[in-house]
Amino acid sequence: MHIEPGIVDGAKMGFAYATAAGAAGYTAKLAMADLAKSNIGSFAARTAMATIGTFIFFEVLPHFPAGVSEVHFILGTTLFLLMGAAPAALGLALGLLVQGMFFAPSDLPMFFVNATTLLVPLFAISALAGRVIPQDKAYVDLNYAEVLKLSAMYQGGVVAWVAFWVFYGQGVGADAFQSVLTFGAAYMLVILIEPIADLAALAGAKALRGARASGLFTQRLYTAA
Repeated sequence: MHIEPGIVDGAKMGFAYATAAGAAGYTAKLAMADLAKSNIGSFAARTAMATIGTFIFFEVLPHFPAGVSEVHFILGTTLFLLMGAAPAALGLALGLLVQGMFFAPSDLPMFFVNATTLLVPLFAISALAGRVIPQDKAYVDLNYAEVLKLSAMYQGGVVAWVAFWVFYGQGVGADAFQSVLTFGAAYMLVILIEPIADLAALAGAKALRGARASGLFTQRLYTAA
């Protein structure tokens, strides 16, 4: 997911810096909570896996331009369920940064805009998970309806943030509305596919229950809260 360079520029980028800084601060809070329950080795491994996964989602999986941005199979919910909120957030940000530095340098000026767009919906599904997933239920035992709620919120959050940046940066006009509608319609494909990918990943993790002690996945994947 990359909002086109120039959509937000000049003094308006100040808000992007502020939102990204807020996202960084909240990620640090989540990281401290995670480390209180795990260890630095597990946290680093999960962050590395999330970073590699994000890079694959952006560069290897199919993606195509749509309106003001590109449509990617980000699979943010998958990262959250497997790795935990903080490693997923760091992985999304680091994967985005690696892609910009080495493969798409023209996107770097929009890094803070794109980082906010990816991370804030992740924080939202982290909060939602605490409400819609029973405390005595491990993530590997989630059903389609539960995963769909998380996926729809994440992808819907991405679309909402893209729309915000477009209207904030370019104003509310016919062209802006058309670009946002084009992007939003294209993203419906992701909303339909991601829950299936999430369930496939959870099924694979369930088959590897012996990996619960490896530290390669979040503890919540296999154990109730």
